[in-house]
Amino acid sequence: MTSQTHPAAAELLDAQRLHLVETAPPRLTPEQSAAMDRRWEEMTASNPSMFDGPVVVCAGLDWKDPHTLVLTWYRATYRLYVLRLDPVHAVTAPSVFVSVAQPTDDGGLLVGRMASSTAAPGRWQLPGGTIEPPTDGASLDLEALRRHASRELLEEIGRDVPPDDLSLWAVTRGDKGNIGIHFRAPSCPAATLTQQYTELVAVETAQGLTSELDRIAFVRSAADVGRLDGRSVDFLPVLAARHAAASTPEQTDSRR
Repeated sequence: MTSQTHPAAAELLDAQRLHLVETAPPRLTPEQSAAMDRRWEEMTASNPSMFDGPVVVCAGLDWKDPHTLVLTWYRATYRLYVLRLDPVHAVTAPSVFVSVAQPTDDGGLLVGRMASSTAAPGRWQLPGGTIEPPTDGASLDLEALRRHASRELLEEIGRDVPPDDLSLWAVTRGDKGNIGIHFRAPSCPAATLTQQYTELVAVETAQGLTSELDRIAFVRSAADVGRLDGRSVDFLPVLAARHAAASTPEQTDSRR
């Protein structure tokens, strides 16, 4: 199998603590709003499953101290992201997402390939997803991100890990500015993970649903990522290398 071309590596931000601060969204010009709506209509016409749901957008990153990263964010909806591609009215709108590094007992790291029905078909990544803003006056903090990451792992892999068992592992910034907040789960046998994923797919298929991940695999290094049959997200080689270099299976958790 030949190696595939992968995007430029994401920047690894070794944050031990993370603070999130909400700010007001920027105002769009009438021309930008019109371009955004037009592009969104074109996208949904070709992919009717696209949903204009609420999202968290990064407004800035700053270090409070050598170990504490402050992420400023604002509320938007998915359609803002299509404006990033407009050649005339483009805006900077980095997405914010969570993922879960799920190690195996024998040193592997679980990765999944996005299904054809998703916004990024064929792309390999860790289980995870875009963060939605809180409702009903709830706070967006590290505990909320843990709950979101735990839910994504259950929905995509079928593995139920309590949020408190997820440790903050890394923060990445992609070449488009997208911010990934990555947690690490307790290790688990690869056979158990494969069984849980297989059972999840069987249940979803019986319900007439399409799984978000159409395949899973296990990698041990950045080189293994390069041998996957398809492209990967920009942060995957970086985190695979971090996983391979880890001296112990679990990382120190900071919940402050």
